Amino acid sequence: MMNKRFLIAPLILTVALSSMYANKTIFSRANRLFRHGQFSYLQQLDDSLRRTDPIKTGYYQIDSLCEIASRIQLDFSLSEPKAEAQIRTKIGPFTLADKNTWENNDWLEYKIIDGQKRYFNRAVSNLKLRLNQYNDSVSHRSTPIDSLTAFRLRHTTQVITQTTQSGTLSTPVRFTLTYSVSVKPDAVPAGEIVRCWLPYPKENRARQNNIKLLETSQQEYQLSPDSAGHRSIYMEKRAIAGRPTDFRIRFSYTGAAQYFDLDKVNISAYKKKTILYQQYTAQQGRHILFTTHIKSLADKIVGKEKHPEKIVQKLYEWINAHIIWSGALEYSTMDNIPEYVLQHRRGDCGMQTLLFITMARYKGIPVKWQSGWMLHPNKVNLHDWCEVYYEGVGWVPLDMSFGLQPTNKHQLRYFYMSGIDAYRLIVNDDISVPFIPKKEYLRSEPVDFQRGEVEWKKNNLYFDKWSYHMDVDYQK
Repeated sequence: MMNKRFLIAPLILTVALSSMYANKTIFSRANRLFRHGQFSYLQQLDDSLRRTDPIKTGYYQIDSLCEIASRIQLDFSLSEPKAEAQIRTKIGPFTLADKNTWENNDWLEYKIIDGQKRYFNRAVSNLKLRLNQYNDSVSHRSTPIDSLTAFRLRHTTQVITQTTQSGTLSTPVRFTLTYSVSVKPDAVPAGEIVRCWLPYPKENRARQNNIKLLETSQQEYQLSPDSAGHRSIYMEKRAIAGRPTDFRIRFSYTGAAQYFDLDKVNISAYKKKTILYQQYTAQQGRHILFTTHIKSLADKIVGKEKHPEKIVQKLYEWINAHIIWSGALEYSTMDNIPEYVLQHRRGDCGMQTLLFITMARYKGIPVKWQSGWMLHPNKVNLHDWCEVYYEGVGWVPLDMSFGLQPTNKHQLRYFYMSGIDAYRLIVNDDISVPFIPKKEYLRSEPVDFQRGEVEWKKNNLYFDKWSYHMDVDYQK
């Protein structure tokens, strides 16, 4: 008599293989629907799987696609009539030919979602930036200096004047910050616990010290260790029906500027076997990848240059000249940010910084991410930059999106290639790293951490479910 174990084993294998192939077919269908912007059908597929398989064994990938699809729809929220109305208001009269040209040139960003043309909610303001840049170049006129640029020119002039030796700190500013997150009423059922991570300053940074936590909205909180890539303060609060769920912290610290004159420092050859060098010249995650496109472009830009500071300068100048700043899509909706930047020739501070980091690391220059907030008076906002490591010098700050300043004075013009102003809040020195305590669901911002993160026991709360606010008091 044949042993029943040998009958059962092939049966289990057959069922497992059938399930695997079925899952593969469903995943392929879901990916195809996602790629073609058929988000309603994708949601229908997910809903069907929920009904037929309540446990949803093996279908989390489709759930994630649905979540990203919903985020894309929030980014591309403008109908064609509303986009055209915005163009008339912000730019002026236009023809259908004008609009077709802007779309064909990728100056007016849209997607086809469920068969309809939907425009990026910042597409028109980005178009205005692009048209202004184009008109300035055609007429050979210089862009007027705005208030932030004028402030930076005055401040960085003072920094250079006060820097008697490369890398010394100068022009300290004392900040007191109040940061709050408010979850919308009934975004979470009454009685449920809302979990919230708020940004908090790094403490082991020369440019940022004397940090004091002054107040928290919740008596109990958990401050992550300073070694965490994303520095956060975690709190919980029970939701109340009809009321917002608010979290707030207040803290103070002293920030300082730092400037390195790379013509006056001794830069040694890299010690390529060190952990530091290997870590910060490596590929990382989904966005710092040495693709064929990145490698060929970086090689073309750098040419035969071997000196680290000259390689950095060539990359900095190219990005400054070829990538226009523009309002960005949410990072969670992009597969590879540097490739997106190169394809569209635009990006915000973090996108430009990721492009620089990727090309510089590929060329053997150690670079690490740094981000938090820019706190310039009347221009407080999220901001990203980085630090470049030079052997024999150490970590040197570099702000890619602030670019070359509009002046003929060389040191001042190139200030942000080897210096940084005092108006910074450093929260992160890495990307896409775990939170402490652990976050259970897909992050709203999987790359950076500046606004905060919020979730409850059933799912993440995306940015449309809450708001954030920063108040800044300055003391010289």
